[in-house]
Amino acid sequence: MIIKNIIIFLLMASCASTSNVNKSYNATLDKYDYPFNVKKIVINSQNQKINMAYMHLKASGNKLKNKSVLLLHGKNFAGFYWKNTAEILLDQGYDVLIPDQVGFGKSDKPRFYNFSFTNFALNTKVLLDYLKIDRVTVVGHSMGGMLATKFTKIFDKSVEKLILINPVGLEDYLLYVKAKDVNFFYNLELNKTADKIRKYQRKNYYAGKWSDKYEKLIEYSSGQIRHSDYQKVAWNNALTYAPIFNEPIVDDFKSIEVPIVLILGTRDTTGPGRGFKKDGVTYKLGNYVKFAKEYKKIIKNGKVVILKGLGHMPQFEDFERFKKVFIAEF
Repeated sequence: MIIKNIIIFLLMASCASTSNVNKSYNATLDKYDYPFNVKKIVINSQNQKINMAYMHLKASGNKLKNKSVLLLHGKNFAGFYWKNTAEILLDQGYDVLIPDQVGFGKSDKPRFYNFSFTNFALNTKVLLDYLKIDRVTVVGHSMGGMLATKFTKIFDKSVEKLILINPVGLEDYLLYVKAKDVNFFYNLELNKTADKIRKYQRKNYYAGKWSDKYEKLIEYSSGQIRHSDYQKVAWNNALTYAPIFNEPIVDDFKSIEVPIVLILGTRDTTGPGRGFKKDGVTYKLGNYVKFAKEYKKIIKNGKVVILKGLGHMPQFEDFERFKKVFIAEF
């Protein structure tokens, strides 16, 4: 039975590694299909004009009088992965705005840009103002949780509620890991392969399991590796590590007055910089069980919701469980 299971697993892994093998996507994913209609706005940022992609979905019936939810993506993805979450919000009557941040997805990949959560927040506010959206419930996942927190801190009058799904940044990484030049991350990105992406996510996101729905989520990044634009993509991927390490959010919760909800999968162990800790550091990065206990005390106006046994991607690993706790916050 054990040998049979191993054979089945190897066959599944083989099929996954060869699926979509001929597809390639340029820096702005022009031929990659998003789940909803994509539009772009030209923003003037850092002395250059940049195209920022977004999906703006309007709920039918207007029963909530144009109440809006802003969905902010994580680092290893872009706005397309919010499809299921957006659909349940639309069913509840909410309009939904899903931007691709500059450097991600279908948005431009500038050669030179000061990537920071402050600048991401400013760009996002430009988009909100362009669409005449005054107030939003902000939802952020992974790195998007860090951006959501900074956005709420900076533009508190525009935010009704802050919901964070397994955010990174719940610890100050530079206290424990070595500071690295962008070239370090650029070389990591250049050495990525589709199989390395798959193995990383299978191990860190899904407890060693894999399925077609997870494979679909890495199609875009695997395809970009095959394209001649990949050096540009890799450079932007490298640059966008900077805010994660340089702009911790651990103290920001103290100054945020809007309700905060942390949704944490207890099996998550995401800890940026784990591979290059400072000499002698024994601190365990990415202990989300510990975060759940700590932030229950830190967050005064809100709560911590625990998804026992789920990892970094609860909205994909077990959508029905995630849906139940997520929609209860609206």
